[in-house]
Amino acid sequence: MSLTIQATGGACGAVVTGIDLRQTLSEDLVAELRARWVEHKVLIFPEQHLSDHDLERFTLYFGGFGEDPFFAPIKGHEHIAAIQRKADERTSIFAEIFHTDWSFLRVPPAGTVLYGLTIPPHGGDTLFADQVAAYERLPDALRDKADELTAIHSAEFGYAPDGAYGQDDQEAGRSMQILASEKARETCQHPFVRTHRETGDKALYSSPAYIQSFAGLSKAESQALLMEFYAHQTQTDLVYAHKWAPDMLVMWDNRSLLHAATGGYDGYDRLLHRTTIADTAF
Repeated sequence: MSLTIQATGGACGAVVTGIDLRQTLSEDLVAELRARWVEHKVLIFPEQHLSDHDLERFTLYFGGFGEDPFFAPIKGHEHIAAIQRKADERTSIFAEIFHTDWSFLRVPPAGTVLYGLTIPPHGGDTLFADQVAAYERLPDALRDKADELTAIHSAEFGYAPDGAYGQDDQEAGRSMQILASEKARETCQHPFVRTHRETGDKALYSSPAYIQSFAGLSKAESQALLMEFYAHQTQTDLVYAHKWAPDMLVMWDNRSLLHAATGGYDGYDRLLHRTTIADTAF
């Protein structure tokens, strides 16, 4: 079977078939996949049957392992985290707000790789919002404003001990192993408009999940402006809703997308294994 790459027909994403990710990939094939990855922003590989070692090897084709500062790794694989939820769990759905992974780091990960192990029969879609298109569709005045903004990022809202996934959340019975820490209160500044180093495309970067304020603006001014941008960034026609299947691998480009989890699978276990792809610079 020959390699086939077919666009999803949605706002972003392409499905890749005719490839077995358990096999060693040639340099030329990896280069082709990388080019299609940055073009489509999301690549979907159905019907793979991967071990954790396979997942690690695939990730390393695209860069070093990225940092996962607030996830506990699975046993024996320090760069793999389990994204899981038990059938009887009553905590909030993890990562329901649109975001880009770990934007509060000095050099956030270029990409994220997620592999489906236990997938419910319905629900649990992952939403991807194209932030290159979001930037391009901004009204001129708002685009000019975006170009001038510097955002102050922090993991405090989610991962501080009193954050959404902090001590109270863990005591409520979340099965996913999250490592809340005072370190989450640290901040890092990034331009709100990010230029992709591989494509040259400009994209709106991150969301209220990690942006606390904009440099030089008050909290109130920042929040009002952030909500205006967020409403634009997550418009329906910018979003591709991805439906999972067991043994499916999905990789996405954090530099040009926001993503969010959804629920709708109460009563079913859900388990995916996750790695991140390091970037070399912002």
